[in-house]
Amino acid sequence: MSKEWFREAVIYQIYPRSFKDSNGDGIGDLKGVLEKLDYLHELGITAIWFSPIYSSPNADNGYDISDYQSIMKEFGTMEDFDKIVEECRKRNIKVIMDLVVNHTSDEHKWFIESKKSRDNDKSDYYIWSDKKNGKEPNNWESFFTGSAWQWCEERQQYYLHLFHRKQPDLNWKCDKLKEEIFSMIEWWIKKGVDGFRIDAISYLEKPAGFPDSTKPVTHKDGYVMDAEITSNLPGTHKLINEMNIRLFSKYGTPTVGEIGCITPQTARDYVLQSRKEFDMIIPFILPQIEIDTWNVPMFKKRISDWYEALKDDGWWAQFLSNHDKPRQVSLYGNDKEYRIESAKMLASIIHTIPGTPFVYQGEEIGMTNAYFDNIEDYNDVDTKNLYYKLTKDIENKEEINKIFDSVRISSRDNARTPMQWNDEEFAGFSNNKPWINVNPNYKEINVKKALEDKDSIFYYYKELISIRKNNKIIVYGDYKEIKFDNEYVYAYERNYEDKQLVVINNFSKDNTKISLNYNIKNILLSNYKENKINGSEIELRPYESIIFFSI
Repeated sequence: MSKEWFREAVIYQIYPRSFKDSNGDGIGDLKGVLEKLDYLHELGITAIWFSPIYSSPNADNGYDISDYQSIMKEFGTMEDFDKIVEECRKRNIKVIMDLVVNHTSDEHKWFIESKKSRDNDKSDYYIWSDKKNGKEPNNWESFFTGSAWQWCEERQQYYLHLFHRKQPDLNWKCDKLKEEIFSMIEWWIKKGVDGFRIDAISYLEKPAGFPDSTKPVTHKDGYVMDAEITSNLPGTHKLINEMNIRLFSKYGTPTVGEIGCITPQTARDYVLQSRKEFDMIIPFILPQIEIDTWNVPMFKKRISDWYEALKDDGWWAQFLSNHDKPRQVSLYGNDKEYRIESAKMLASIIHTIPGTPFVYQGEEIGMTNAYFDNIEDYNDVDTKNLYYKLTKDIENKEEINKIFDSVRISSRDNARTPMQWNDEEFAGFSNNKPWINVNPNYKEINVKKALEDKDSIFYYYKELISIRKNNKIIVYGDYKEIKFDNEYVYAYERNYEDKQLVVINNFSKDNTKISLNYNIKNILLSNYKENKINGSEIELRPYESIIFFSI
């Protein structure tokens, strides 16, 4: 197996709008990131992934790009970005950019030109269609609810937007458009970018003729969400392969693709080295689906299935948090009485299973979901659209409250509240009111407090990252689940050369006794100060995690 740097990396995702505000406008910026590079260096991360920093009107928080080769004014200047690259180099930190090429903003110069007429220079850069029987071209629903088609008076046609109506989908069948995209990517590589995380990349090809979805219509407006009809089509793989050969392989630039409708077999199609597409993928699962279906046995099975699918010729991106998901300690752990223990346990898993661990900002101090009291406190367009859609015909207050509880748990804003740096006003993120409210628990959960406590979640992450750097078994070792009768115990071996590492985790808030068939030679790390080990018997405490060598 080759040992490219991304395999041994620990990647830290920054959501710039919420990381650190340097100029007091309530919006995080690049100079704020510069202020905190030493903090990230102390944590031990080896790469930063920036969520989009390009010019954008922010209909979808930067994922609607109006200019791929300029920096959003709120974030700073291109000189600020160049300075970040320079300072990261000094600290041996790689820089990964978010790349959004399924769609642009409707304020991008390409779209402004494309919508003027059906025969101009950019007319084919986007996906346009005439009315069908006096209506939209088909019954597709956008991921943000409502029709995936928007009428344009100037062209007297509809344009397709699988996401927000201000995010028109690009037409990858247009060779001229494709070459513009490729040229832009190469420009960033030559500027010093070390890798790319590529957003919503599994939708590049659209099915010929735009067929209706045949799924049952469940909404009064008649639109149907059917990601399978637009996802992972052969033309998408062909385009990614071309992108890889002409750019990523040529320059040795690792890539992480965000893929929808994912199974282990689908993953193989994207990340097997022999296919020359991506180095890793991030599967996109709608937050509400994850909330409704997640359980420990399923989690264990998912890791084992993916390992078996990719172990010979692929690689994994391992994460529990990102800008689209609820906070991991709130979703998978216990963010009340066992917040610290469960946050450390979840970290143990992500940093010791096969693959490259991704850390989302604030995860390393155990930040939680925000649980705001009113829908008006939320900024996420997806959250608001869903709430208003589900409540528009409901008058019962109790029913409305249930819907609100549901959407606020799944809201993307849970991950987008400002980074909690200290216990001062606005959590030290800014000296003015931020663009979105700070989580009310910032006085208890913040970086300053974490750095002052040697038993904090921060130092646990730091130790995990150091252990991974110094033990190749965690990066390159085989993986085998250890099965126990208790479904809440998740344990596994990692084997490499003549060593065996064992990791045991208790997903329960109850004490759990297990019997081991291993000799504990050396405990590397535990999230409790003292271990209750008596020979082969272990009593696991709530959310306890133990990492040890058995050989």
